[in-house]
Amino acid sequence: MSLFWETKVSMKNKYVFVTVLLLAIALLGHGFTRIYSKPAPQRKEEELMIVTSFYPVYVVATNVAGGISGVTVENLSQPQTGCLHDFQLAPGDMMLLSRADAFVINGGGMEGFLGEVAGEYPNLAVVNAGDGIFSEEGTDSFEEEHEGHEGHHHTENAHAWMSIPHYMEQVAAIRDGLVELDPGRRTLYEDHAEAYLSNIQSLKEEAESLKELASGQPVILLHEAFWYLAEDYGFSVEYVLNLDEEQSVSAGEVADLMDLMKEKNIRIILAEDLYGRDLGDTIEEETGIKVYYLDTLTRGDGSPDSWLRGMEENISILKEALGMEVGA
Repeated sequence: MSLFWETKVSMKNKYVFVTVLLLAIALLGHGFTRIYSKPAPQRKEEELMIVTSFYPVYVVATNVAGGISGVTVENLSQPQTGCLHDFQLAPGDMMLLSRADAFVINGGGMEGFLGEVAGEYPNLAVVNAGDGIFSEEGTDSFEEEHEGHEGHHHTENAHAWMSIPHYMEQVAAIRDGLVELDPGRRTLYEDHAEAYLSNIQSLKEEAESLKELASGQPVILLHEAFWYLAEDYGFSVEYVLNLDEEQSVSAGEVADLMDLMKEKNIRIILAEDLYGRDLGDTIEEETGIKVYYLDTLTRGDGSPDSWLRGMEENISILKEALGMEVGA
């Protein structure tokens, strides 16, 4: 009898031991699983990721929001992309937008891919730097903004950052958009924007010295970006030829251009070096009139003062074109 009970107890202990052992292995395995499959750390709720569409609005966003704790600013396109033209969203771009809390755009039809973004991220907050400058009615519908803006053939001239007053409006629009989205950092956004606007105001006052001489002067533009700049100074724009990688110039257009220069006695031609150099060289060879190359401010080294430096250089070139002393 005792042997029977001893055997039964022994078997029972064996079952208990095996059960405990299996339980321990399971718990240990679960622990290792948690260690090796630990999810990526989530961003803190108070952190804000801002993605900008291209260089000019990136520079504004870095001045308004850069350096603020918990705020990250990244640009969708490369700093040397220039105007977005036929920019196509890559998988990496969509991944970046998936992490964004705000997408800062220029507006005016510049971002022709907005419809695609809207379809993928309908709840993404959009800050439109062109709000109040261009004719679009806000950015509530990406599809409406996208409609009719294939490639770089916009119904709007989207290069508002080339106008100092309009650029100041864009700074204010981005500031206000970020404040509305992230009111907890209102003071920081407003202080940063005020400091940047103060620097731009100083440049604006310097540019005022050009108006008296520029007003009414006939000018030819070899890039549509310079329309805003010409408007600021009061130039009389006689001809606009928007040269870019999509635009070729016929012999007939060159001949018409030469005839117009002679007829109107045009002595000031403004071009961009990247796409206007070939035609500019032809004009100089045929007429002896110097072509002045300005920066469209769509490329740079990413520094917060790059727009200021670029516009300062443009002002110096315009002073030379107007026969003013460059240091004046």
